[in-house]
Amino acid sequence: MGFMLPSPTNPREHARALMSQKESIEAELDAQFSILKANNIDMTTPLVDREGFPRADVDLYAIRHARRRINELRNDYKAVMNEIETALQAVYDPLTGSSPAVSEEVAQHTSLTDSAESLLAFARVDGVAPSSPAAEAGLRREDLILKFGSLARSSFTANSLQPLADLVSVNENRELQVIILRSEETMSLKLIPRKGWGGRGMLGCHIVPHES
Repeated sequence: MGFMLPSPTNPREHARALMSQKESIEAELDAQFSILKANNIDMTTPLVDREGFPRADVDLYAIRHARRRINELRNDYKAVMNEIETALQAVYDPLTGSSPAVSEEVAQHTSLTDSAESLLAFARVDGVAPSSPAAEAGLRREDLILKFGSLARSSFTANSLQPLADLVSVNENRELQVIILRSEETMSLKLIPRKGWGGRGMLGCHIVPHES
């Protein structure tokens, strides 16, 4: 049986519950993959020998159960990630709160010219690590961020960039449009958050709040 998605309460509590659900799925995925690793098996390794008989050197029951559960968890994970994306929009983007079906991809098709006229900088790039996702996207130190994915200045309260961190966490290996202001010129960049690039985090840059 897959994970049950939490029932909506208010948007912020719903988003938090979904993030907790995501972490639980990730933890169980790690546990199931550790079973395969303990048997030197992956998701595609044959479980029969050259003569076609079941292998006697591995725990076949545990491996089959782990593989089945991993497939279930992957489906659950995909569903939760989609739910989280919608929930975060409801929390941080009031303009789309009444239309939760609006996706990140659709939101990114906003005209750059229109955005530049209406958006104010809410964050500043304070540093970029070499060979990081941020560097590959073209971000530079002192760039001012006008829009990050579906997030604009109106998405933030107080002096915190938590909405940005939340958005990055659910968009690993997915392209995000970042609109920046650099030396009075507005630019649109494509940023793909990812792990395993050789440094900390999924962006590889230090972003701080900015007051226009």
